[in-house]
Amino acid sequence: QVQLVESGGGLVQAGGSLRLSCAASGRSTYAMGWFRQAPGKEREFVAAIRWISGTTYYADSVKGRFTISRDNAKNTLYLQMNSLKPEDTAVYYCASRRGVEVHTTPEMYDYWGQGTQVTVSS
Repeated sequence: QVQLVESGGGLVQAGGSLRLSCAASGRSTYAMGWFRQAPGKEREFVAAIRWISGTTYYADSVKGRFTISRDNAKNTLYLQMNSLKPEDTAVYYCASRRGVEVHTTPEMYDYWGQGTQVTVSS
């Protein structure tokens, strides 16, 4: 079993920055990602990383603004979010999967955190 605990969400003005963290404990995982869900919308892919190689993947909507990274020693995943826009407002979820391959669909992930709210005001 894997436990994921997110932190770092909050309220920020458009153009500002936030850094989300996800502390992982339990069995090893190979790929981790961030998803988000706005009210009335489906959960969508934001970014993902292969834990061992560090290869990263991004949704087009956040490419160039968000950076996913991990600290192997701390078993922690991060999402640095810059140049935030009101449309980035959502609950952000950390997710992990037992497989090596990164996927952009939520159904392919085995474990989820509780989510952290990010609100960007205009």
